Amino acid sequence: MHSNDAAPDSAGSLGRVMAVWLATGVGLGLVVPAPGTVAGLWGLGLAAAVALLSPVGAQLGAIVLLAAAAAYVCGVAARSLGSQRDPGPIVLDEIVALPIVFVGVGPLNWAVLLAGYLLFRLCDVWKPGLARSAEHLPGGLGIVADDCVAAVLACLLLHAAMGLDRSAGWNWLASGA
Repeated sequence: MHSNDAAPDSAGSLGRVMAVWLATGVGLGLVVPAPGTVAGLWGLGLAAAVALLSPVGAQLGAIVLLAAAAAYVCGVAARSLGSQRDPGPIVLDEIVALPIVFVGVGPLNWAVLLAGYLLFRLCDVWKPGLARSAEHLPGGLGIVADDCVAAVLACLLLHAAMGLDRSAGWNWLASGA
């Protein structure tokens, strides 16, 4: 079953080294405390770039491609680091999941980015319901899927928070649109 999981090259191959480098956020996940939280900040830049795509279908397409590529890279990196699970230094999953939080939100501003980021981190650490189940999927798929599910939950919470913000007239999360 696992014979096709690993590439036929040696553990020190350039492909595996590149996968570890990418999956650890260019090494960031190897050196900082709370690597998912810190590297998740890189995901905000990615989220802002993906949010510029129009229509929403283009955003979703980009997210699916990013998540699929990340699942492959994270699977290779996890095996290279000696794990089938989600090693702490692997942070590419947090980075590529973050754009999901902002799908359909509209123009982003610092308050929306901060609220979405905090909601994502809460859902990613807490892993309610399906997020906890998704992390049990095999290899890179499980590494990325739990973060994607957490991001979907954070997206729903962000939309609810923005609706409450609008209806209460607070305008803390107003995007100017």
